[in-house]
Amino acid sequence: MEKISRPGPVYLLAGGPHSRRTQKDPLLTRAIAAGGVIEPSIAYIGAASGDDKSFFKMISGMMRNCGAGEVVFAELVSKRAKLDKTRSILESADMVFVSGGDVEEGMEVLGERKILPFLRELYESGKPFFGLSAGSIMLAREWIVWDDPNDDSTSSTFPCMAFAPVLCDTHSEEEGWEELRALLLISPEGTSGYGIPTGAGLCVHPDGSLEALGLPVSCFAKIAGAVKRRADLEPVDNPSL
Repeated sequence: MEKISRPGPVYLLAGGPHSRRTQKDPLLTRAIAAGGVIEPSIAYIGAASGDDKSFFKMISGMMRNCGAGEVVFAELVSKRAKLDKTRSILESADMVFVSGGDVEEGMEVLGERKILPFLRELYESGKPFFGLSAGSIMLAREWIVWDDPNDDSTSSTFPCMAFAPVLCDTHSEEEGWEELRALLLISPEGTSGYGIPTGAGLCVHPDGSLEALGLPVSCFAKIAGAVKRRADLEPVDNPSL
């Protein structure tokens, strides 16, 4: 009988003290191992950082130190980027990684290059996806933008990839998750959102269940028109971390 592939868990990571080329980050190691392939090849999407080559060099070194095999740059930003080659890289890789930078810029690039439906096909066919920082937000449902940063009435949302059907933010624990709270305020009643602090991760399983990784993940919900703090998602002890 032919094997039917289905979407797997999506790993949303926030870089931390281990996220350096010379150190082995336990959460990145787990995300790479979750692909189920020894030394998997990884297609690197750097749209959120303008396809910055120095950033790619640093992150690809980190990933190889955490168990990855070949890491290949799937270029998208330059108008000279050959989309046929990029599609081939994404399709042939064992896993797809979405790097950090600016969420809005990254999603604009993916939209302009008309690559989103192709990425959706890869995800639905079972290709593992994982992200870091802004890349994690891009893999989630949507994000917030302001026409005037000083006027909250000008805020609106824009769609992200939604492979992980949650709202999340990364690294903003020192600011009290201000942007995530603002996003929830303009979201439907009952919507939840998750703040992934530096050094933590959130695994979103296909059935919608959530798993905090490394550190507690902050949880908020819109209740009676206000954003309320809920109990943190606590990580389960895992000997692989």
